[in-house]
Amino acid sequence: MMESPNVTETTVRSPADHPVGLSIVVPVYRGAATVGALVDALSELKPAGGIEIILVNDGSPDNSGEVCRELLRAAKVPVTYIEHARNFGEHNAVMSGLRHARGSYIVTMDDDLQNPPEEVVRLYDHARLGGWDVVYTRYAKKEHEGWRNLGSRFANFVADHLLDKPRGLYLSSFRCMSALAVREVTKYRGPYPYVDGLLMQVTQRLDSIEVKHLPRAEGRSNYTLKRLVLLWLNLATNFSVLPLRLAIFAGLAMGIFGLIGALLVTMEALMGETPSGWASMMTVTLLIAGVQFLILGVLGEYVGRAFLSANGKPQGVVREVLRAEEAAPHGAAETTMPAGAATVPARVAS
Repeated sequence: MMESPNVTETTVRSPADHPVGLSIVVPVYRGAATVGALVDALSELKPAGGIEIILVNDGSPDNSGEVCRELLRAAKVPVTYIEHARNFGEHNAVMSGLRHARGSYIVTMDDDLQNPPEEVVRLYDHARLGGWDVVYTRYAKKEHEGWRNLGSRFANFVADHLLDKPRGLYLSSFRCMSALAVREVTKYRGPYPYVDGLLMQVTQRLDSIEVKHLPRAEGRSNYTLKRLVLLWLNLATNFSVLPLRLAIFAGLAMGIFGLIGALLVTMEALMGETPSGWASMMTVTLLIAGVQFLILGVLGEYVGRAFLSANGKPQGVVREVLRAEEAAPHGAAETTMPAGAATVPARVAS
């Protein structure tokens, strides 16, 4: 019996195949004031199997890179520092970090200290002991600005209709993933990754737990309205053809309205009445033109993304990889990244 070409076989590895139990991936952007306290708190955790921390500097314009290098020199646990050549976006930075993660489970979290570090072990244990591939976090109260909370609710509403996910499952950046899920997700090479969309394509062993959400310790959110819109576009155009199907229905609806309008005008003419004038004609014309341009915009977004992907737009370009191990000897260690992101040999920090 022939196997389907769309079936992906993955070898399941035992926990003994992973050097550490838990990897923590932290994308860093304008996080110089907070990343030190975060790493210090994470270094005190004692998860089963040990811990490693992976910091990904996503082209931060402040001195986050210098702070991260200092953290490597004073590392109490294995720490990997990855520096992007420019800002590629949070999900692109997470993908770079996931490719260097060596743990049986991987937690991703922001650098702003709004997710308490002590919740990490509880999240990890829930995934590990429950056999879940992905465990998300949800919040009784989110300590974000009002517009940001509204944007998050809208993104989750859109995800409910576009992604193959359990209805009502809250998608957050503070999540725990199994090595199996991460291994499949990092096979994606496109320039527009959306980690949650990729996870929904990999597994249905999903769960969530409620955790605390603290007020932001320093500065303000790096997510602007523009970044949220780009995130919605990634969600809508990379993992669903529903917008195209909606465009088809919009075209059919306008065609039906046009037919009804033509019949009404014909009936008016046959009854000897003067057909409706310029105002109604312009209204209908502008409405139809608006729908047509909307459909063209949706098609253009899909075509443009396909064009950029075909032309090799990078998912991320890694300038430097540094790794600090506990009691590591001086020397060089080679680190490679899959195609789609440039890299350099890693160095062991002393």
